[in-house]
Amino acid sequence: MVLAAGDVRRLARLARISLDDDEVERLRDDLSACLDHFRVLADIDTEGVPPTAHVVALGSVERDDAVAPSLAPEDVLSRAPRREGAYLRVRPVLEAE
Repeated sequence: MVLAAGDVRRLARLARISLDDDEVERLRDDLSACLDHFRVLADIDTEGVPPTAHVVALGSVERDDAVAPSLAPEDVLSRAPRREGAYLRVRPVLEAE
């Protein structure tokens, strides 16, 4: 499928990018080649192939919440290199603006 230059200009306008005439021609060829690849995929017979939402079989990772033994907050805080009241003090991970 060969796109017209007007189609490329319309796509560029929708994407809010400016293209000169050389870029339009180059992208017209590139996008046309991409569409040809999709045409090949569209022509593949998928009759009898069950639809999938993900290529990897995913099982449920949910579990019931259960109370389990854990460290007391004061034990954790006593081992921390820095603390501020009842909280662990850590180095900043986000830059201040």
